[in-house]
Amino acid sequence: MSSRAVTNSGYRHHMRQQTLQDWLTLTFLPGLGSTLIRRLVERFGSPARVLTADAAQMGGVEGIGKKVIRLFADRAGIDAARTLARQELQNLARRQVSVICLDERRYPPLLRAIHDPPVLLYCRGSLECLQQPAVAIVGSRAATTYGRRISFELGRDLARRGICVVSGMAFGIDGEAHRGALAGGGPTVGVLGCGVDVVYPRQHARLFAEAAANGVLVSEYALGAGPEAFRFPARNRIISGLVLGVVVVEATRQSGSLITARLALEQGREVFAVPGRVDSPKSCGTHRLLQQGARLVSCADDILEELNLAASMHTLPGPEDSGCQAAGISAGEQRLLSCLDVYPVNIDELVRLSACAPAEVHDLLLRLELKGLVRQLPGQQYERI
Repeated sequence: MSSRAVTNSGYRHHMRQQTLQDWLTLTFLPGLGSTLIRRLVERFGSPARVLTADAAQMGGVEGIGKKVIRLFADRAGIDAARTLARQELQNLARRQVSVICLDERRYPPLLRAIHDPPVLLYCRGSLECLQQPAVAIVGSRAATTYGRRISFELGRDLARRGICVVSGMAFGIDGEAHRGALAGGGPTVGVLGCGVDVVYPRQHARLFAEAAANGVLVSEYALGAGPEAFRFPARNRIISGLVLGVVVVEATRQSGSLITARLALEQGREVFAVPGRVDSPKSCGTHRLLQQGARLVSCADDILEELNLAASMHTLPGPEDSGCQAAGISAGEQRLLSCLDVYPVNIDELVRLSACAPAEVHDLLLRLELKGLVRQLPGQQYERI
């Protein structure tokens, strides 16, 4: 490489770092959110020009009042924000975290098109994941066994078809969607309501590490930002903004997942819902979405066909399905398997349904478990896989 090329590369890096520092400075000014920052940059042409604008120039910008004008007139306050921005750049380099600015080509195009895109995206992991076709899977934190299983399977099967799975890294449906995507050999995107260096919930430390290594963690919040309640509804617009469609697996009537579904509709995304038991409060929200016109989902192909992606996606190698496994089971095992459903059944009910002796039922269940066809749950309950 010529010395001129090295010099040009170094100059471009320096200019990008300076621009990034200006963006960061704006975000560290108190009282400025994404909307106001975006309007100011659109008005003045760059974050650097915003930071040097005077009060007279500020006056004509929509949403800019006296309080914001005073903010920019306080040069000491701007210098303090610049200091924070420089410190943030050092922390980013030390923690190997990337930041994508709204005006960069690598900013996800679907997200840029929403009404209120974040001006900065902090990213820990592979940025390439943000350019792939993506689907979000969201739902209840206090999910049922059925909901967790369906979320895992949808995440796994979408990943095997080349789709990037996006969710919020929370307990329940979110966590299982990420785990399913990783099990399917594909990347996953975790959108956080805290800094990308903050693990929340703490019990998901291993999942955070795996998602960062095999996908990317994304946040609009600075390093060290805690998981405060107001951040999570705001992050939902990023989840829906990154994807072609949102799948709600389980949701109560007041679930935050319904906020994500509403945002998806406002952003022109497809909304899907997984049906559950009609008497389960955990599925009230999803059934309401279905009544309002959401697409019903029973498998990953339902999603791909609706998004016109089925023909273009290639299935990655994966384990044989349960139908292939079931070909080698005995008549007794098949009889007991027919008594099981996707909803848990206790051992006494299986004895009654199968008309077998309790000892025989226990023996058959053990064989089916070893073949991966049934799963034992707490309280001596069993479900079909």
